[in-house]
Amino acid sequence: MLQVITIPAQPSPADYAIVILHGWGGTPEDAAQFTGMLEVPRAVRLMPRGLFQHPYNPEGQMWYDFPHVERLDFKIDLSDRPDLQRSRQVLRDWMISLPEQTGVPLNKTILGGFSQGGAMTIEVGLELPLAGLMSMSGYAHRPISAVTRAPKLLMTHGTADNVVPIVASRAAKDTLISAGVEVESYEFPGMGHEISLDVIERMQAFILAQFA
Repeated sequence: MLQVITIPAQPSPADYAIVILHGWGGTPEDAAQFTGMLEVPRAVRLMPRGLFQHPYNPEGQMWYDFPHVERLDFKIDLSDRPDLQRSRQVLRDWMISLPEQTGVPLNKTILGGFSQGGAMTIEVGLELPLAGLMSMSGYAHRPISAVTRAPKLLMTHGTADNVVPIVASRAAKDTLISAGVEVESYEFPGMGHEISLDVIERMQAFILAQFA
């Protein structure tokens, strides 16, 4: 069962829903901090906690662990990891159950995430009839096969990211576009592995456009 931080819609009731997944070693509180900066009236915001405890940060969680290599280049296929598959199934089932919990249909729900959360967004969200997807400083677990009626995807990444190199984001973008996904992408010169105010601006504009 997922633990979830919820920021209620203002004003209520909710007409829209925004789900944000934290990154490797992060927490839903981290995601809530920048998600709370978005000015989206009548949107309930939900930040679930990763299923697994981070191996180095006792307060952090993760959706799956990485192979123990000196430096991960994100070129390997990660999709067959049992912990990733477990998180994928739990997140998918939870997303499908959201309309019953929130009263907001999936076609008025946006799923997004930062870093590993961005990768999980791509992994789970392409299969669901959502209003949109957002991957911030993210990557893809594997090459993407052809998809039909996939939600539009926002991708943001910093050129100075020394955690998830921007080439991983560019490779994900290429495979997604080849698979038929509509991608709106932005690269921010000098930005590291972070959610900057520029990213918040792009997120807000994207969300409002999908909810219009």
